[in-house]
Amino acid sequence: MRSKLLNFACPKLAVVGCFIFLFSHPQIRAQDDKPSLDLGGALRFNYNLSSWKEGQKDRGGDFGYDMFRINVNAAWKDLYLDAEYRWYSEAFGGGFLKQAWIGYRFSEKSEVQLGLSQVPFGIQQYNSHNWFFNLTYYMGLEDDHDMGIKYLYEGEHFEYDLAFYKNAEEQIFGNNSEASSSRYSYDIVGRNKEINQFNAKVIYKTGEEFRQRIGASAQYGGIYNLDTEETGTHNGLALHYEFFIKNWNLKLQGMRIDHDPKNPEGKSDETLQMGAYGAPYSVASDFNLYSLAVSKSVPVKLGPISKLEFYNDFGFMDKKVEEFEDSFMNVTGVLVTAGQLYTYIDYAAGYNHSWLGGNFVDDFAEGNPNAKWEARFNINIGYYF
Repeated sequence: MRSKLLNFACPKLAVVGCFIFLFSHPQIRAQDDKPSLDLGGALRFNYNLSSWKEGQKDRGGDFGYDMFRINVNAAWKDLYLDAEYRWYSEAFGGGFLKQAWIGYRFSEKSEVQLGLSQVPFGIQQYNSHNWFFNLTYYMGLEDDHDMGIKYLYEGEHFEYDLAFYKNAEEQIFGNNSEASSSRYSYDIVGRNKEINQFNAKVIYKTGEEFRQRIGASAQYGGIYNLDTEETGTHNGLALHYEFFIKNWNLKLQGMRIDHDPKNPEGKSDETLQMGAYGAPYSVASDFNLYSLAVSKSVPVKLGPISKLEFYNDFGFMDKKVEEFEDSFMNVTGVLVTAGQLYTYIDYAAGYNHSWLGGNFVDDFAEGNPNAKWEARFNINIGYYF
């Protein structure tokens, strides 16, 4: 697979270079077919009230700034660019790229993307309906983006993706530099780094009124340790299924994930550090992850409100080390659509969940045998333009 991907990519690199050159020299572009450029973005605010924060409960929750983003889409003939940059508060990592790639379309059915693109693994674009995502997101297995090259084919009944990722988002090109946790999607950080990852995904599509998407995904890559200077491995397999009928949608998925880092002597290989939004935490190296998400959309006419989407998304992380406590997540809510204004109203509950009432550091690793379910009522209001 690797040799095919590399041979496939090399003839396109010269084209990509021309694309960058043309977009940086408008006087040259004007002489050829006109390029297109679209700018968009979003501004979001967030209210939350958490069961484990006594002070917050006393004051009735908190309401404040969530995120501002800019989206850029450009195209020239069969070349195109897709990029998104986000600004969060400094406490949540500050500003960083979510995605950014240069693409080339061979036909209406096939294309290649080079850069920071979504990793083809599991249900996409999202394995969830709510603002919090599903439990898969917190393990770097939902809406994950890495640096590499990806080929996509979309036919009438089959879709398949093949990809090679050199590494996750690299922001510091040092000899012994740790990966930064200031990123959108979760990746391995600390003294280990993700390198040389291969992905393959296939989906079979069937039905018209009752549409189904039956798929399987696989990934295999290296884990380079900065201390031992040795490369371990990681691999994952996923089976996934979606159906759509009228206004209903169901997402069902099962994953098996294994990591084998080459840590220094005395450092356990049963956990890894993962990071995003400016803060790392520990995750069990080996686990199975199961998720079930269902939604129903209801068209309405309530002033500017045109649609309500009700949903429930559930995730279960079964850690392979028996002494570790498993993790759970369930989100019940509704998405309110009013023109370009989208509002998520969620009740998110978690057990041994770093973002939902835990001690954050090791809930997804060893966990806490005395943990209890905690919950957060959340309203996210976003205007998308």
